[in-house]
Amino acid sequence: MDGPRSKVELFAAIRRDSRMEKLSIRELSRRYGVHRRLVREALTSPWPTARKPMPPRASVLDPYKHLIDSILRADLDAPRKQRHTAKRVFERLVDEHSMEDVSYGRVRDYIRRRKPEIWVEEGRGPPAVFIPQTHRPGEEAEVDFGDVYITLNGVRTLCYVFVSGRPSPGRPSTASSSRRGRKPSSKATSTRLKCWEASRVGKFATTT
Repeated sequence: MDGPRSKVELFAAIRRDSRMEKLSIRELSRRYGVHRRLVREALTSPWPTARKPMPPRASVLDPYKHLIDSILRADLDAPRKQRHTAKRVFERLVDEHSMEDVSYGRVRDYIRRRKPEIWVEEGRGPPAVFIPQTHRPGEEAEVDFGDVYITLNGVRTLCYVFVSGRPSPGRPSTASSSRRGRKPSSKATSTRLKCWEASRVGKFATTT
């Protein structure tokens, strides 16, 4: 028979055996291979005591964190171009405070995490964030609607056009241009729609 698999199950088994078999603390300790202190705890409460959180591990960066924080706080009122980059903070710690055995990556990661916290602590609200408009090929699609007149078998005909495309990363698109505040060229869009429609209806269609 398998023994209890969790501490809650262990406590339940100890309490059951104590109640039904009238086993002593010593016997329960021997049966389940646990210390008598744990048996007493199980008989006192059916729920194990919550484990105390482990204290944070010491870091080689600890002696320099208050220096980094002071630099980040000073940057709050500095012009944007004069604010410290993570590389500049790292260089100052090495040059001015003889920092050793701390990698640039550790300083950079701490700044990335700490900077938004300092914004909030100083009452500046959440920091401005930049969301990159990038995507993998085929992950997103762009669509457009329009109408175009074509000459179909000698008759001027109005056609309604739906265009769908999958932009590639790094290539400007109609949607991304609009997000940046630039309107797409209506002439270019119209030309694209006309060419697309003409290719769909066949050799007897011409655009006007």
